[in-house]
Amino acid sequence: MSKADELARAAADARRALRESEPDLPDDAQFSDLDRDVRGRLRTLSKENAETVGRHLVMVGRLLDADPETAYAHAQAAVRRAGRVDVAREAAGLAAYRTGRFAEALRELRTVRRLSGSPEHLAVIADCERGLGRPERALALAQDPDVGALSPQAAVELAIVLSGARLDLGEPEAAVAILASPGVRAATGPLAARVVQARAAALEAAGRTDQSQAELAGLSAADLAGTDDEDDIVVFDLEDDEAEDAPEGAEQQDVDSPQEDEQ
Repeated sequence: MSKADELARAAADARRALRESEPDLPDDAQFSDLDRDVRGRLRTLSKENAETVGRHLVMVGRLLDADPETAYAHAQAAVRRAGRVDVAREAAGLAAYRTGRFAEALRELRTVRRLSGSPEHLAVIADCERGLGRPERALALAQDPDVGALSPQAAVELAIVLSGARLDLGEPEAAVAILASPGVRAATGPLAARVVQARAAALEAAGRTDQSQAELAGLSAADLAGTDDEDDIVVFDLEDDEAEDAPEGAEQQDVDSPQEDEQ
C-alpha cells in the first residue's frame, strides 16, 4: 500500500470514528421539519447525507435553549458532514456562541458570511469580540459597510451589543447614547424589553439611578422573564411543508476543513 493510500485510509477511519460518535437522532426529528429554504440549501449533498444533516439541524434548533451543549454536538455533526453549506456552519457558529466558545463561533460565523454574503449575524459576531475581551473590535463593526442592510431587529440587536461594548470600556454615557436612537426606541415585543434593560444598565453605570429605575418600572415580570441574553436569535425556522422537495445532487468539500462531505 502506498503512502497516499495509507493516509487516505487513515482519514477515512478518522471520519468513520467521528460519525460513530455523533449524538443520537430521535425518530421525531424529521428532515421535513426544516424550513423549505433550509432544505433547499442542503441540495448540494446526497439525499441520504442531506437527510442526516437536516435532522441534526432540527435538533440544534430544538435544543439550543434547553440543552446548548447537546445542540453544539448536533451542530458539530452537521458541519462535519456539510462544511460547505452555510446553514450547517450557521448552526455550528450559533451553538458555539451559546456555549461560550467565542473564538470558534467567530470563525464559523465569518465563514457563514463568506458563503451567504449576509450580514445578519453582525450582532453575534460583535458579541463574540466582547466575549474575547475585545470591545474595540466589536465597536468597529458599527462601521461595517453592510450595517445599512440589516433588518430593523438585527440593527437593534447590534445596538444592544455596541452599548455593552461601551460599558466594557467604561463609557456609560456613550452606551446610553447608542440606545437613544429612534430606530432602537421603536423596538417592540421582547426585543423592546431587552432594550429597556440595556438602557437601564447603562443609565445605572452612568450614575443616573433614578432614570434607570424609571426605565425598568414599565417592565412586567413576564417581560423580564423573556429577555435572557440571546433568546431572540433564531437558528432555523421549523415548519411542516406539505410540498417537500427531496434533496439531491452531489456534495462539495468543506472550505475550511480537510474533511470531506459525504456523498
